[in-house]
Amino acid sequence: MRGRRTDLDKERHWEKVIREAARSGMSISEFCRRSNLKEKQFYWWRRRLGWSAARDMRNQIPAKTQASFALVSDQPGALEAGIELVLGDGRRLRISKGVDEETLRAVLAAVGS
Repeated sequence: MRGRRTDLDKERHWEKVIREAARSGMSISEFCRRSNLKEKQFYWWRRRLGWSAARDMRNQIPAKTQASFALVSDQPGALEAGIELVLGDGRRLRISKGVDEETLRAVLAAVGS
């Protein structure tokens, strides 16, 4: 009986860790490095608990947030950016194709504040 209790404690612990990683805005590698976790162990628990990258992303978006998308142009090459985000206050953020994740996170954090 003690073994099952230990398993539940471990599952709860890793569920919490995985949620923290999803909310951190960091890459898994960076989160694990800063938290002194083994990346292989993190991914093993994430798989065991049924988490996915898509579920991680859903946990980063507040429940009341709504997104809408609009076609900016249907002309090939009309928009140099890979994607254009129109923020709630009307500001536009154009993100070029191939931007690295760390730069994008820094920009989004700056725009969010």
